[in-house]
Parts: sequence; structure tokens; C-alpha cells
Amino acid sequence: MSENHAGYGDNNADRREPVGIDELLERIRAGYERLSPPQAAAAAAEGALLVDIRYAALREKDGLVPGALVVERNELEWRLDPRGSHRAPEAVSHDLRIVVICNEGYASSLAVASLRQLGLHRVTDLIGGFQAWRAAGLPVVVPPHAPGPG
Repeated sequence: MSENHAGYGDNNADRREPVGIDELLERIRAGYERLSPPQAAAAAAEGALLVDIRYAALREKDGLVPGALVVERNELEWRLDPRGSHRAPEAVSHDLRIVVICNEGYASSLAVASLRQLGLHRVTDLIGGFQAWRAAGLPVVVPPHAPGPG
């Protein structure tokens, strides 16, 4: 008789049919309501924390959403876990409303799935990411060395 503790040692316990990234995104997004740029701006005005996960080169090239907390994707879970020793000062509760922003709205959905596993049940993301925010004419702070629009 073999021991099996929570699937450890069972080669079939975690096997599932492979999925493509489009299907994975569809499954993830079915579990929460994503926000349009105007909805995200309204959520921020009501106290939601906007979190920009784009890497530095994109932020320097395109600018920033005013007031957004910048946390690159590879640090996200550590910085937003309210129980974590490396958490950002803003990560005060699992009830915090968070809107994750990536460049075009794809990586942010994957980040939402991960943050929800930490118990951050009010996290969502921005449809179309930073590019949609900017296209909607919402405020952007452009770094002084970045090229202007157009």
C-alpha cells in the first residue's frame, strides 16, 4: 500500500489536459469582473489601489498612471500579501480593492489569479491595460525624457 499525502507521489494527481494561454485567460477572467479604464479611474477615486506591474522600460517610455503603486510583476505577491514580511505599506488587508495594470491587459489577468490565491478577493484588472487607459484620455504622467504623444 502506498502513502499519498495531498497528491504527493501520485503521478496522476496533478495531470490535467493542457490548455493554451487564450483558454487559460478565459477561465481566469470568468471568475471576476474586469474594469474598463473609466471604471478603474472611478474605483481609484473611491479608494481602490491601482498597481502598475509594467517593467521599467515601458513606464519610462509611456509614462505612469498618477497615484498608481509601481510593483514589477516578479515582486507582486510579496509586496501585496498583507501577511508578508516584504509587503508594501499599502497592503493593509485582504479586503483591499486592487486594480492591476499591465501594458495591454494580459499579464494583469494572470497576476489577478495569483493574488486571488493569496486571499485578495477584491482584486481585478484593467481591460486593455495602460494602453487603454491612455487611449481613453485618462491622466498620464510622462517622464521628462520620454517622447511626447504623436
